[in-house]
Amino acid sequence: MSETIFVSNSSPIIAFERLRKLSLLQQITHQLYIPTAVRQEVFSLRPLPNWIIERPITQAVSAFTLSPRLGQGECEAIVLALEMLPNYILLDDLSARQTAQSFNITVIGTVGLLILARQRNLIVEIKPHLDDLIKAEFHISKGLYQMALKHVGE
Repeated sequence: MSETIFVSNSSPIIAFERLRKLSLLQQITHQLYIPTAVRQEVFSLRPLPNWIIERPITQAVSAFTLSPRLGQGECEAIVLALEMLPNYILLDDLSARQTAQSFNITVIGTVGLLILARQRNLIVEIKPHLDDLIKAEFHISKGLYQMALKHVGE
């Protein structure tokens, strides 16, 4: 069985950092590939955890090439996903998600990662994690919150 490949933008990593659950993100992804812009946004000069791998993109991209509404990290993450053809790209921003999906890249966000963790029995329930994200000023719509709980039977 081949390993699942994940490419990430900044927001899911930041969300799991806010939860103090980077180890849970590691359990879900095992290895996580990020472009240089995401490394700079999230880690600056801090060393990367050994399971997060910086992979610079090989094709230059501007925000206007993909969408004028996307940041540099989102653009580079999408380009890296086009280069690597991962199983999933981790994105939360709606415009970024729509852009990635237009290239037939499978998108999963922070809430989706928590659902995946629950399905894999890595966490007992997702509600406390969703509540903690909201307390940490991570936006989750009421509809997404309810859908996530319903999806895992909470």
